[in-house]
Amino acid sequence: MRDVPTSAPTGTPSTPAAPRAARPPRTSSPAPGREGRGTRLPDLGPRGEGWVAIQGLLFVVAALAGSLGPSWGAPWLLAGRVAGVALVGAGVIVGALGLAGLRENLTAVPRPVAGGHLVDGGVYGIVRHPIYAGIIVAAAGWGLATASLAALGAALVLGLFFDLKSRREEAWLVAAYPGYAAYRRRVRKLVPLVY
Repeated sequence: MRDVPTSAPTGTPSTPAAPRAARPPRTSSPAPGREGRGTRLPDLGPRGEGWVAIQGLLFVVAALAGSLGPSWGAPWLLAGRVAGVALVGAGVIVGALGLAGLRENLTAVPRPVAGGHLVDGGVYGIVRHPIYAGIIVAAAGWGLATASLAALGAALVLGLFFDLKSRREEAWLVAAYPGYAAYRRRVRKLVPLVY
């Protein structure tokens, strides 16, 4: 609220209001113990272990959903199986490149390893989360290969889940690596040139 001079009673000189003390500027550094909390998403454990548990459950659901096919018949069945196998293969390759690119930075949980460094080369120069992207593509391929609408739905849920998990992870990455914010502006999250 700003200070507004009030009018003085008639015949009395007006005195300006005393200036307020300036507030110190806000810094972008989080308060001690709040590092990596640039998101409203929960941590789900000190290193994000809950995110991994949910992920494992979703993997089981997606795998089992494939047994609920086929949801469609010929001629789409064969075309779906061929496309599905190709997508599973592509997803496995992208995910494997992501795993190999992380090397000593690889961890099963979303919080970065202590003493790690920012990886932005190789497949990480194309998308920021190639492992997640590979899993999503492979899950969609699984849905097509098994001709299961339920498995395709599970792939969609996995995509939404990995979008949320990556947001939580990126809050920690921004706090851990000074160059991550610029990297995030330069490289798309899951789909090259799109998202």
